[in-house]
Amino acid sequence: MQWGLRKKYLIWLLTVVFLGSIAGYAFAQDDVLYWGSSGTKVRAVQQRLKDWGYYDGPVDGYFSGKTASAVRKFQARHGLTADGLVGQRTFSAMGLYTPPKKTTYTVKSSGTIAYVGNDHNVNLLARVIMGEAADEPYVGKVAVGAVILNRTKHSSFPQTMAGVIYQPLAFESVANGQYNRAVTADAIRAAQDALAGYDPTGGATFFWNPYKPVSKWIWSRKIVTQIGNHVFGL
Repeated sequence: MQWGLRKKYLIWLLTVVFLGSIAGYAFAQDDVLYWGSSGTKVRAVQQRLKDWGYYDGPVDGYFSGKTASAVRKFQARHGLTADGLVGQRTFSAMGLYTPPKKTTYTVKSSGTIAYVGNDHNVNLLARVIMGEAADEPYVGKVAVGAVILNRTKHSSFPQTMAGVIYQPLAFESVANGQYNRAVTADAIRAAQDALAGYDPTGGATFFWNPYKPVSKWIWSRKIVTQIGNHVFGL
């Protein structure tokens, strides 16, 4: 091979390798699952959707049309763009997203937290606390967080916090999207305290507001305490 042709070949080869490495890096940074994707992440998504009743297909690691349809149902129910793609927000809502190590808190002058960047468990629990107990006293906020965590230890509920929170119709604020509003510093602190083991309910796995219309079934639960406007039971 003449040097001129060899030089052109080497330049072409290096270009292909370089562009390939860039493409691989971009995919790693923007890891989105879509129809046709495959692998362990797809399998994890399928299993989570199957556990929560959105998907009844095989957990085979292949992102099929049936998987995309289940993803859209999940997204629509949880206030996400129902595009059938599993990006960071959908991963996060499923409890499958691993956030960056750095923690970032931005506190507005109103006292609300605009962004909580590291601990997904704290962030997710605080959002549900806000949705369910925004107007409750601080102990009442911790109590709601404690109920969620108590459920993860009970055989009648999913064994993960995200599983408990996203169990269909388990929490009104999740069903109606209220848990998506900005959280307060108190809600963050209440979530942290609940995760640290503070349980003012004495092990309750249910709570409800007796001053609002609720299912008759809930009154079959044994009431152990009342905190603010909520009663807590087993």
